[in-house]
Amino acid sequence: MPNRTLPARSTQHAATLRALAAADAPLLLPNAWDAGSAAVIAAAGASAIATTSGGVSWSAGRGDGQGLDRAAMAEAVRRIVAAVDVPVTADVEGGYGPTPEDVAETVRAVVAAGAVGINLEDSTAPGGPLFTPAEQSARLRAARTAATEAGLPDLLVNARTDVHLFGVGPAADRPAEVLRRAEAYAEAGADSLFVPGLLDLAALKELTAASPLPVNAMAVPNGPTVTELAAAGARRISLGTALAQAAYTAAHRATAELLATGTYDALGGALDYGTLNGLLAGR
Repeated sequence: MPNRTLPARSTQHAATLRALAAADAPLLLPNAWDAGSAAVIAAAGASAIATTSGGVSWSAGRGDGQGLDRAAMAEAVRRIVAAVDVPVTADVEGGYGPTPEDVAETVRAVVAAGAVGINLEDSTAPGGPLFTPAEQSARLRAARTAATEAGLPDLLVNARTDVHLFGVGPAADRPAEVLRRAEAYAEAGADSLFVPGLLDLAALKELTAASPLPVNAMAVPNGPTVTELAAAGARRISLGTALAQAAYTAAHRATAELLATGTYDALGGALDYGTLNGLLAGR
């Protein structure tokens, strides 16, 4: 039976996230890794937030690639959701287990934490190999069923395929393999297709024209702009670990400057204490 105690906010945020995904402009999703980063991202004007498994794991002292367990990931999602008033979609990596029931348990955990979307990858482990399309389709169906049973049938399911990211198979065969997976994942109930590692605009345009699912691209520094990705047909654009990397790099640079020269120039231009504290005070 559906969970009748699910907060109304979850239903509202799920509807908002779906509306944003269906809008004419691409859905831009900066990726948060803790409550503070989520609050800053929302304050900057983001309409929705995605989590980054890498950033969440690093903030907990673990490596990416399911370095955290399901409970720790869900608790991080709960803190992020509580810190903002916009929809949050959770990176649940490979579902924290290979079976459909593992994925279902993960979906139940993040829905309970307040997430209204998930990102589920088809890698069996970082670097591959990948689940077969049939195996991943069963996992996606389990995600959809679990969300409905948890009282959130409108959970936005972003099916990530790592064909390009991990260079699976001969390069010439990858476009067809991605399209084959897109068709299977659409039939299994996915709402969109995430293809990290594909930033060749011509290849991206071919995929978006043929895919039965809207395509999510992962932007990278010095890569194609939002305008260029959108022109190639990308309907959702996220940043992966890039924001977390930038934040940790700022800490590294400022510390190195302090130790080397005794100066603090790298700290210039930071958000002031009162602004940051005010984003979270009283929540």
